[in-house]
Amino acid sequence: MKLPQVSSHTLIKKFKRIGYQDAPFQGKGSHVALFKDADGTKLLVIIPKRDPIPIGTLMSIMKQARMERDEFYLFLTS
Repeated sequence: MKLPQVSSHTLIKKFKRIGYQDAPFQGKGSHVALFKDADGTKLLVIIPKRDPIPIGTLMSIMKQARMERDEFYLFLTS
């Protein structure tokens, strides 16, 4: 299945909905860092401020969040 195109604003809102927070070392620039402490494992996701986010970049974000493709597809389309 093909991943849908999504803006950075939408993706950031979706990650915050599942428990990600702004990283404490947030700086100025063209990327947003979000983190989540999941079962003792710290996950860090870097999202570029782009509209739409390129598919290859979405795949990289999916790997950073440790999600499978099907899980990530449902996450993006929900």
